[in-house]
Amino acid sequence: MAERQEALREFVAVTGAEEDRARFFLESAGWDLQIALASFYEDGGDEDLVSLSQPTPSSVSRGTAPSDNRVTSFRDLVHAQEDDDDDEEGQRFYAGGSERSGQQIVGPPRKKSPNELVEDLFKGAKEHGAVAVDRMAKSPGESSKPKPFAGGGYRLGAAPEEESAYVAGERRQYSGQDVHIVLKLWKSGFSLDSGELRSYQDPSNAQFLESIRRGEVPTELRRLSRGGQVNLDMEDHRDEDFVKPKGTFKAFTGEGQKLGSTTPQVLNTSSPAQQAENEAKASSSIAIDESEPTTNIQIRLADGGRLVQKFNHRHRISDIRLFIVDARPAMAAMSFVLMTTFPNKELADESQTLKEANLLNAVIVQRLI
Repeated sequence: MAERQEALREFVAVTGAEEDRARFFLESAGWDLQIALASFYEDGGDEDLVSLSQPTPSSVSRGTAPSDNRVTSFRDLVHAQEDDDDDEEGQRFYAGGSERSGQQIVGPPRKKSPNELVEDLFKGAKEHGAVAVDRMAKSPGESSKPKPFAGGGYRLGAAPEEESAYVAGERRQYSGQDVHIVLKLWKSGFSLDSGELRSYQDPSNAQFLESIRRGEVPTELRRLSRGGQVNLDMEDHRDEDFVKPKGTFKAFTGEGQKLGSTTPQVLNTSSPAQQAENEAKASSSIAIDESEPTTNIQIRLADGGRLVQKFNHRHRISDIRLFIVDARPAMAAMSFVLMTTFPNKELADESQTLKEANLLNAVIVQRLI
């Protein structure tokens, strides 16, 4: 019974409510003071004013001493605490007590918006020596740090009579590579150069962002340089959605094979005059009997050239082979077959006459094997 009276007195002292109202909230909460106070303020009881007074020393006159009395509400206390903490901590709740004691509960920290997070990253980088650079005046990859002197010099003597000696600069063994990386901070995440978007909320990116905030080069970027210098530029795109840059066009520089031809191309090393002479010699080597039927055969050579020659119907396919070798002497050392077009058919029996092989006024293709 004494515990309930003590709880009732503390409830009235804290809230300033009437005793009947205090008893109502305590009975509803099973005489749990903390639950009763929470229910009271949920019902709008936090609007009630509470007078918090401090006893004044007896040695100070009431007329001259400044008053320590302060009239406020619990809402004012919460607002004052939020202003002092600059919104860095979670919301604070007063959970009851007496004139001389009480309990304060701090809620979870409020998550920063992407805009505040980007601002915090730039602020931290500037505090650790980062400087704003004009994008138009700075070429890509250019370092903002001054280059150390690497030449020789004169060592001054310790005494006036000592002669100054020239000392050559030592060449440092440099095995690393300097890298230039652009960190773009977008509305919903960040990206490196032309890479993919990485979320601010992803726990795997927390260490990377914390290093940037401290003004340090993240570990994953230091690995890329292999001991060299890392030039990191930060671009502010906090009001923009992520846009992946288009890949730069790179022409094909490899090798390929021409399609659409039944024979590969052969390099012809003969001069035009020599080639014309060889073709004329080959044509004259074919004996034509004008009294017998004749036909014109078109030959597509493996080197891309074309030949047209008159033959008698009695000439054989082997005569076409000999004609090709005489017109292109380089073909004598190459193995090739003769084929028809549409449909492609190899002329395997070269002892047949042109009439027997149905090659009158036909087109024959040379294919290397």
